[in-house]
Amino acid sequence: MKIEIYDTTLREGSQRSGVFFSEYEKAKVAGCLDILGIDYIEAGFFAPSTADSLCRFARKYGGSLKAGLSVLCATCRPGSEAGSDPVLRKLAESDFGTVAIVGKASLFQVSTVLGTSPSTNLDMIRSTVSFLKQAGKRVIFDAEHFFDGWSFDPGYTRSVLETAASAGADRIVLCDTNGGMLPDVISITVESVKKVTGGVPVGIHCHNDIGMADACSVAAVLAGASHVQCTVSGIGERCGNANLSTVVPTLQLKLGFECVPRECMEKLAPVTRDICQTANLGFDECAPFVGGHSFLHKAGLHIDAVRKAPDSFEHIDPSLVGNRRSMIISELAGRSAISELLGRMGYEAGKNSPELDRVAAAIRKAESEGYIFDSSEASLYVLINKTLGTQPRPFEMKDYKLIFSADEPASSRWTAIVRFSVGGREQLRVGEGDGPVNALDIAAHRALSGSFRKISGIKMSDIKARIDANDSAASASTVRVFVETSDGNAVWRTMGASTDIIAASWAALLDAYEYFILHICGPSGTTKRPKEKI
Repeated sequence: MKIEIYDTTLREGSQRSGVFFSEYEKAKVAGCLDILGIDYIEAGFFAPSTADSLCRFARKYGGSLKAGLSVLCATCRPGSEAGSDPVLRKLAESDFGTVAIVGKASLFQVSTVLGTSPSTNLDMIRSTVSFLKQAGKRVIFDAEHFFDGWSFDPGYTRSVLETAASAGADRIVLCDTNGGMLPDVISITVESVKKVTGGVPVGIHCHNDIGMADACSVAAVLAGASHVQCTVSGIGERCGNANLSTVVPTLQLKLGFECVPRECMEKLAPVTRDICQTANLGFDECAPFVGGHSFLHKAGLHIDAVRKAPDSFEHIDPSLVGNRRSMIISELAGRSAISELLGRMGYEAGKNSPELDRVAAAIRKAESEGYIFDSSEASLYVLINKTLGTQPRPFEMKDYKLIFSADEPASSRWTAIVRFSVGGREQLRVGEGDGPVNALDIAAHRALSGSFRKISGIKMSDIKARIDANDSAASASTVRVFVETSDGNAVWRTMGASTDIIAASWAALLDAYEYFILHICGPSGTTKRPKEKI
């Protein structure tokens, strides 16, 4: 059975606090969504303040998308006809082939919020849907506050659905606008509603206010809904919406429904990450299916079992959603995990190989100095290269010096002087920054970019410090600094450990540069593994 996927990231997602999409970013998100092979992309809310920009967007980008480009719009005003509404007339003349009309489906909402009579609300819905159908649009009717209305006065809510269906709506979407429904209620209600829509396909639109949006969406489909509205990573107002990145693979891979082409499903993880980055949101590495930790194994027994039979601790093949298996090297992992890692690096390393012993010893030594590799696997790759000489070291850091100038403006108080040896030639550079780490980063970029031209394009996307307090003075405790670095495509994580927070930060930065050169770009600067995520 085919399930239509209607994405509303560009509309619902933009209602999340801190999220705003420029036209360029909207186009980028729409392009990413189109890669997934979904059916509809909702570009925004069509209103007097947004109508012109949305019409331009549809003209400029709509023709290049395989998905149908849609917008959400309100019904005409109480006591008026849709044909006389300037916003609806503009929508009728626009390049949007699909429109979603939101109408009140709750008698309480009609009287208290909309402030009109029940019959007037029905007239508004009838007039708007029929007007847009006559204009040649595919009309999706979003029954706002449907589930609350069905509980409050099911007779009136039923009349709303019947009115939309008789006016020509192509889809009727049941909205859990408050996000408070439970899956069993959703299921029972959808089964009942399918009997009163006159054969018009039923859809579901869930909010996540009690953490049930994904489960409710799946329950609706199992009860007969054939249209699901959702957002990437569930971003949206308040607690968000049903999560496309979870709902779609659950429906398709677990329940056998057809949502997107298989080759598109295999791009789900990188596309989800790209859209979150465009929205300037931190990516949830523990997200089901698509997160970096979704198929990450740490316990030695787990790792050993997965190597023998992946489905012992993995519910699907990670590649089905564009993800991959990874294993944390720690005191819990054991020799199986190290052997697995060396195999990924190109070594034929059995459990009794000398290479494995050398690496295990190096890892134990690093851990005794405060290193942990749970979330800094790029540093582990660098450590293994140092231990085994996998590839020649691309550079050697000789020394660095930091100068703090109290008399300078706050934005340029720190100066870093760094000295590298690259290919036998010494590189001495200076950098000024807002802090010691920023100054070191700038100076290192200048010292290395001459030999590795693409290194100028990488930047820290996150940095965190954790103090491991001991029984002596807290100021002498080990500081672990975790750095996330990106070149706009790949993302990798490194760490440094020291009683000196600057030294720890510098070690993490150096590992980030070295990993980039060895594993993403070669000395020539050509990209080797553009989607690598460590």
